Amino acid sequence: MWVIVRLTAREVQRRKLLWMALALGFVFVTLFAVGFHCVHQELISQVGMGRSELQIFVNFFLTAGLYVINFLSVMMAVLTSVGTVSGEIDSHTIQSLATKPVRRWEILLGKWTAYAGMLAIYMACLGGGLFLVVHLIADYTPQNWLGTIGFLTLEGWVILAVTFLGGTFLSTLTNGVLAFMLYGIAFVGGWVEQIGSLMQSEAAVNIGIVTSLLLPSEALWRRAAHLMQPALIRSLPSNPFGTASVPSPAMVVYAGLYIVVLLAVGLWVFGRRDL
Repeated sequence: MWVIVRLTAREVQRRKLLWMALALGFVFVTLFAVGFHCVHQELISQVGMGRSELQIFVNFFLTAGLYVINFLSVMMAVLTSVGTVSGEIDSHTIQSLATKPVRRWEILLGKWTAYAGMLAIYMACLGGGLFLVVHLIADYTPQNWLGTIGFLTLEGWVILAVTFLGGTFLSTLTNGVLAFMLYGIAFVGGWVEQIGSLMQSEAAVNIGIVTSLLLPSEALWRRAAHLMQPALIRSLPSNPFGTASVPSPAMVVYAGLYIVVLLAVGLWVFGRRDL
């Protein structure tokens, strides 16, 4: 399996996927740093915010930046991995590996591990860069910042599990549509749950819970955002990045089991597919 991991990592390097994503991510972090510095200096010099009010603004600005990084990581997870299995099956290049003395589960799991590692590096660089920028400019480090990066990485791994399972029996295009549609459903369901919680609508909250069970991506984001925000921001009902309905720690466990189950089903389908 580790041979497949190394081969996949070399393929990613050859196609310059990770380097291009990191370069564009660096551009985003740089733009964020410039914009945040200008706004932060304006608030200090003219508005004259107190330290507590300034920290609330800084946390809100940081959460907005993480929201963008979260979206970018999901897009990267889908676009880089959607054709990894299905594309090689359609082009029959997978046969060069399947005919070797290597098990099929080692092929699939090795490829997933390589992409999961790439996604973890991507999230660590962008998320860590964002936290570092805020710390250097505003001397502010939110609580549970390391756990936030971990939750967002776990969300990317959930998306990877979806694309790898779809790649074992769907075409590349269909697999991509499936992954994006599931993410869109989870995204809308998360907002429905938030609004339902504010309006005290049990039906709307249940809809959000069902969509989180279908794909726990949005639930992981809300859990990460909740952990890093101060108590005052958590209490604001009109906060667009707030968490009126906070996913429980059980949802994190469910996300881990979700990945394991999807990969197990993918291994079972791939092992029995006629190549």
